[in-house]
Amino acid sequence: MDDYRRIADRIAGDIARGRLRPGGRLPPQRAFARRHGIAASTAGRVYAELVRRGLVVGEVGRGTFVRAGEPDRQPGHALTEATGTAPVNLELNYPSAPGQSELLAPSLAPLLRPDALAEALRPAPAAGTPAAGEAVAALAAAGGPQPDPGRILFTGNARQAIAATLASLVRPGGRVGVEPLTYPLVKEIAARLGHTLVPLAADERGPLPDAVAAAHRTAPLSALYLQPTLHNPTSLTLGAERRAHLADVIHSLGIPVVEDRIWSFLHPGGEPPLAALVPELVHLVDGLSKRVAPGLTVGFVVAPADRTEAVARAVRSGGWNAGAFALEAAVRWIGDGTVARLVAAKRQDAGRRQRLVAEELEGFAVRSDPAAYFAWWQLPACWRADTFTAAARAHGIAVTPGTAFSVDPSRTPNAVRLGLASAPEKDLTRALRTLAALARGGPDADGG
Repeated sequence: MDDYRRIADRIAGDIARGRLRPGGRLPPQRAFARRHGIAASTAGRVYAELVRRGLVVGEVGRGTFVRAGEPDRQPGHALTEATGTAPVNLELNYPSAPGQSELLAPSLAPLLRPDALAEALRPAPAAGTPAAGEAVAALAAAGGPQPDPGRILFTGNARQAIAATLASLVRPGGRVGVEPLTYPLVKEIAARLGHTLVPLAADERGPLPDAVAAAHRTAPLSALYLQPTLHNPTSLTLGAERRAHLADVIHSLGIPVVEDRIWSFLHPGGEPPLAALVPELVHLVDGLSKRVAPGLTVGFVVAPADRTEAVARAVRSGGWNAGAFALEAAVRWIGDGTVARLVAAKRQDAGRRQRLVAEELEGFAVRSDPAAYFAWWQLPACWRADTFTAAARAHGIAVTPGTAFSVDPSRTPNAVRLGLASAPEKDLTRALRTLAALARGGPDADGG
């Protein structure tokens, strides 16, 4: 075995035995090399191996830190005991309304007849069906004009809709402008497609239009990916002035846009989508997983009129077509008012959960929206996001560190995102209370 791997094994053993705790900082590589009597290049390979194994994380300008590990069950380390083998998961974010299954079941019954089922189990074309186009066009209007159903393409879920749209717009090596904090799966999609994500400067009101123009001048942007309504993770919704200014810049520069509206159904009324302001350039992406249920879902793209065939080709080549069963179920749920009832129930549910956040995390720097199913928590200065994530996990609570959303690895936010949708309200209350106590106590109080 190579020497650097033997050294990496020893460091891994120290981490496993608790000698190096989550959040602990490793020495600079040159100091590590001197301490172990090895070349600086060998030290670099040791650190790279530890990163590859997922044991440490390097932060540009700050150093290398031990990553969050498995829950620490040693007695005496917890402010409160962990809640059992199944953690309270505030990473997942799948909303479910009371009585949801009972609402959904009746519309599915006619599809279970053998003759109907045979037809429904076939894959659907990218253009879906005329009934699906008509049903989804009403959802996609969202305060703007109702789109032509012929411009709507269907995929298995919204992630696939994003991937297909970006694949149709951007060649490998192309640049995609995004908010500085963005949906983590977009980072994965970009990596698989060979796209470079370019973080756009932003302020408290959202991406700066001048930053879009500056990034495009540096090297042309092939597309933008934006979340103008209930941005994940910050919950920011662009106001009318910033939205209009962005639309003007997009129009003047001719930059295509992927507008992600997957959470926008929670925001009643509000501003029209960018797609209503620049319909010739904006591809509106949405889906039913959050409105309805993640297990049986449909994603869709409302493409500009001259882009529908290009997006359809990307859907076909990626194998991202929606299933006919899911499309037919969606048509029925939209048509009989089930989706509208679920949306109303989930808006009320999100509001209740946001009130819990306001009560339990009062006094902390938490950014959210009363309509959102997530909250962005800027941690106290005594905590690092990775260390806090590890400490929370030791208490049976899973949260998402801000690094998961950061596009620029040299700018790592000292924050965590709390997904509020999945945990039962009683568990959510208890988890928020525990996290507040943890944050107030600091790393030393947690045994770190």
